[in-house]
Amino acid sequence: MTAPLLSIQDLKVAFRMGLRDGVVQRAEAVGRGTTTVSFDVAENQTVALVGESGSGKSVTAMSIVNLLPDNAERSGRVMWRGRKETAGLAPSGSPAGSMDLLQADRATLRALRGREIACVFQDPMSSLNPVFTVGQQLIEPLVTHLGLKPKAALARAEQLLGEVGIPEPARRLKAYPHELSGGQQQRVMIAMALACEPKLLIADEPTTALDVTIQRQIIELLARLKASHGLSVLFISHDLGLVGEIADQVVVMRHGTIREQGPVAQIFSDPKDAYTKALLACRPALAEENPARLMVIDDHIAGRAPQGSAKPKNPDAPVVLEVKSLAKSFWLREGLFGRREFKAVRDVNFRLRRGHTLGVVGESGSGKTTMGLTLLRLHEPTDGEVRFDGHNLLTLRDAERQVMRRRIQIVFQNPYASLNPRFTIGQTLVEPMTIHGIGANVTEREQRARELLAKVGLDDRAFAKYPHEFSGGQRQRVAIARCLTLNPEVLVLDEAVSALDVSVQAQVLNLLKDLQDELGLAYIFISHDLAVVRFISDEVLVMKDGEVVEQADATTILRAPQQEYTRRLIGAVPKGWQPQTV
Repeated sequence: MTAPLLSIQDLKVAFRMGLRDGVVQRAEAVGRGTTTVSFDVAENQTVALVGESGSGKSVTAMSIVNLLPDNAERSGRVMWRGRKETAGLAPSGSPAGSMDLLQADRATLRALRGREIACVFQDPMSSLNPVFTVGQQLIEPLVTHLGLKPKAALARAEQLLGEVGIPEPARRLKAYPHELSGGQQQRVMIAMALACEPKLLIADEPTTALDVTIQRQIIELLARLKASHGLSVLFISHDLGLVGEIADQVVVMRHGTIREQGPVAQIFSDPKDAYTKALLACRPALAEENPARLMVIDDHIAGRAPQGSAKPKNPDAPVVLEVKSLAKSFWLREGLFGRREFKAVRDVNFRLRRGHTLGVVGESGSGKTTMGLTLLRLHEPTDGEVRFDGHNLLTLRDAERQVMRRRIQIVFQNPYASLNPRFTIGQTLVEPMTIHGIGANVTEREQRARELLAKVGLDDRAFAKYPHEFSGGQRQRVAIARCLTLNPEVLVLDEAVSALDVSVQAQVLNLLKDLQDELGLAYIFISHDLAVVRFISDEVLVMKDGEVVEQADATTILRAPQQEYTRRLIGAVPKGWQPQTV
């Protein structure tokens, strides 16, 4: 029997958390109590690690090449059986051609990273160096690991960019990361990872923040590179729909332990563990009737029955926001003294009714976020009207705009960046009330803040804590509570759930629906996730190149799209594993 390329055996990872009463405190991240984590990755195989945030997926993967903080403690074995060249790297007593990576010294791991094992991470902008060009960053591993001369390295770098599908690769070598789109940045990361032709690629949530068409391109690229390079892939994701399309084997993790593992067909067609079944079921469906609420993981495990269909909205509800011919242009420098107009948003028109949700979808660069920010005058508009309560928001003076801004709020995609790390949660919620004169005194404002925390599902202890003490889903709840402090009538939600795993995403979507039913809120829900948009939206705008190309109710636009662009967006949504037909 051929030995696997990578064999993780009885792995446990814990983090030292300091001393308490003279005893070192440890937090178990992978392996709990007597349980450990074990699985194999064979040559030319894709193994997917799936589970919610905090399940131990990334810690397990980063343990392989020891990209963990200094307070991490690892035990077990991580056996690497690579080419014959690695035999010389093996510690004494290891079989020829294999080595235990947990016992390898720094020099050995440095030789393996990039050369034999490469990594692609979730956020390419935090992985790419902003002060170096794409070419400089691609050349570095070629010179360091392969010893290529600069001229040969440059030629190889251009070839790599072409291989991952970046147009005009010679010109892109001179570009800086911020000059590329998110999908292009991720392609650059993949090109860097493949520069030295590694045997194993660790891909940690590489498509989470990308729109559906770019996501489709990236997974097809990985599949093509796997076939052409004989590559093995350890693919980490919380999206089982995506995993079903790319994986050969699936390992399901929860709370640092493996709940189930097996071939992808078995996991999808006949899951054994209740947690696996719950993961498969709690994502909103693109083709099915919308339920009143999404089932979350604990609902499925407890065997609770799903609720009935969502209640229809009042079609004659009053219009709270009317947008007419909205446009936004940016002026870009061209040459030494010239400039050209870039029309980011062009002639957008819609009406939003009280208690309704308008979904806005499109690829990256389609103008959907710019449109949302222009509504709030976080970008100054070029043309158009935004009518709210009888006023055109785009022509209000500063004092008038301050009053209106209370009534239209925004929730951003990244809760880690939108909360002040130096403010407690209580301070974060009280500050906007103080600025806008809501509440008679500090005591009254603090009481309202505590009530809002309870409304978004956080207990009273959260009031004195700081943002870093909460998960991503909890931070997003705080961001929503902060908006509610001002009693808004309209919320703009800009990719507000795209970075959350499926169960937390379901909780936040249910919360948004509950708040809408209770308070009559109107939402502008900007997203690249069509399944989520179908669940929460009453009407959908499809945007492309700054223009609305299609507009209809959510059911019609997803079941009978009129535009080829809309059909392409729907076709790019991951469908999960499908049985092979003869």
